Amino acid sequence: MAVPVVEINYVAVLVSAIIGYAVGMVWYTVLFGKEWAKLMGFDQKKMAEAKKKGMAKQYAIGFVGTLVMSLVLAHVLKYSQASSVTEAAMGGFWMWLGFIATVLLGTVLWEGKPVKLYLINSLHYLAALVVMAEILVLWA
Repeated sequence: MAVPVVEINYVAVLVSAIIGYAVGMVWYTVLFGKEWAKLMGFDQKKMAEAKKKGMAKQYAIGFVGTLVMSLVLAHVLKYSQASSVTEAAMGGFWMWLGFIATVLLGTVLWEGKPVKLYLINSLHYLAALVVMAEILVLWA
């Protein structure tokens, strides 16, 4: 069986990754930053030390991860022939449910992390994936 070749708009992939990363920045600062830091056990001292060391490397690696996620999502949406905003949202949702929500559930079950932390982290990915999927489908 031959795998069909799909055309990917790499500019859309890049823009989708940038916007998806921006969703995370807003999520973990303005929306849930204080609660997330508390649940992670970060106090003011730890936060100040991290800022002092610089976070450029972590931010760069995080962005590369988001870029890969955008590229994979673009392929899945193309293979599934998503062509509307509803289909894009559904694609983002199903990717989140199948691969993010389920995997991150292990942090509660096996690592003893609070359910609230799980919700903050996993719902961030839901928001990011849906926004990224919308960009990828509308810009296809």
